[in-house]
Amino acid sequence: MRLRVDAVRMPGGRETTREIVEHGDCVAVIALDDNNNILLVKQFRKPVEKELLEIPAGGIEPGEDPETAVRREMREETGYLPGKVERLGGFYSTPGYCTEYLYLYLATDLISSPLQAEDTGNIELVRVPISQISPLVASGEICDAKTIAGLLSFLEYHNSAELVG
Repeated sequence: MRLRVDAVRMPGGRETTREIVEHGDCVAVIALDDNNNILLVKQFRKPVEKELLEIPAGGIEPGEDPETAVRREMREETGYLPGKVERLGGFYSTPGYCTEYLYLYLATDLISSPLQAEDTGNIELVRVPISQISPLVASGEICDAKTIAGLLSFLEYHNSAELVG
């Protein structure tokens, strides 16, 4: 991660600056178990000084493709390896000041396969039925932007699939 300050000329001709965080791309995962529960992770986030309920996510390592990162992050954060991984889309996390792009995936056919990582010891796995996702977002219990964006994308995908199927 790097921080840079760019000079910017506004449409009216005025010059100003923009602080930009250069951050590597990441993956965000909607993990769906065989009982139609979405696997969320609860973890303490120092910048906001509280625990947040989030979808599994993490950085793409140098030389790693996004799908491989999904499989690694799932094992580290949830203890499950997905048998099937499907790309749902993607989005910029905070384009007002950061370059980070998140690749959004759906992970299914989950198999127990834990992988230990340095910073995942305090993560709690939480299973949430699909029907409870919207109320958790609406109530503010889920308040992480990537999680909200990922879950809303998934719900649209899921509802479209139900209409077709």
